[in-house]
Amino acid sequence: MLTKRIIPCLDIKDGRTVKGINFIDLKDAGDPVELAAYYAKSGADELVFLDISATEERRKTLSELVLHVAEKVNIPFTVGGGISSVEDVDILLKSGADKVSINSSAVKNPPLINELAAKFGNQCIVIAIDAKQVDGQWKVHLVGGKVPTEIDLFEWAKEVEERGAGEILFTSMDHDGTKNGFANEALAKLSTELNIPIIASGGAGNMQHFADTFTIGKADAALAASVFHFKEIEISELKKELAKHNIPVRI
Repeated sequence: MLTKRIIPCLDIKDGRTVKGINFIDLKDAGDPVELAAYYAKSGADELVFLDISATEERRKTLSELVLHVAEKVNIPFTVGGGISSVEDVDILLKSGADKVSINSSAVKNPPLINELAAKFGNQCIVIAIDAKQVDGQWKVHLVGGKVPTEIDLFEWAKEVEERGAGEILFTSMDHDGTKNGFANEALAKLSTELNIPIIASGGAGNMQHFADTFTIGKADAALAASVFHFKEIEISELKKELAKHNIPVRI
């Protein structure tokens, strides 16, 4: 049985790690390179870096950050934010990233997924999907959650799998930063309908929430930010607790 992964997420703005609630009210959470090194030593299975204010002019800044992180960690890490071309991905992978995360640009240009998967391999391509419930339906949102669409979460997830995505990072905007638990019903549906790994994001508040998303939500990995950044949960302790629930983790 594959082990379940614990993934700290570092949202990067102007070279610093930040964290908000429901995608707003951002607070400084520290230096991303120092945090990356700390998490690598603390038992994290992977890391995710998202440049939440990315523009083309910032690509150089992000690639420099990737280089610094690659020097400090020995676990896989994914980088996302403003990636919209083969060239963007090439720069980041050559700088040391293991995977890239694509969100808005994939929705605006779906064939980009096929192109990137063909050139770099499915295992490199993570499609991030931010969604929230609108009139009882999960709808995809773009540009850091600011732009609503009529796209159905589950239909889009199936399409990105068919186009060659290797993983899906699903963030529930309704749960993000609330610490009330993950969107397990939606996660379970995604995990049942798709054959690629699903990373749960949005809502982690305690260790039980992680156990629930692996059992009820059937997630392959769980991503969190503030509970790790502010030392509310230590990854080593979390993994011990998950092991007690017979959830397979790398300790």
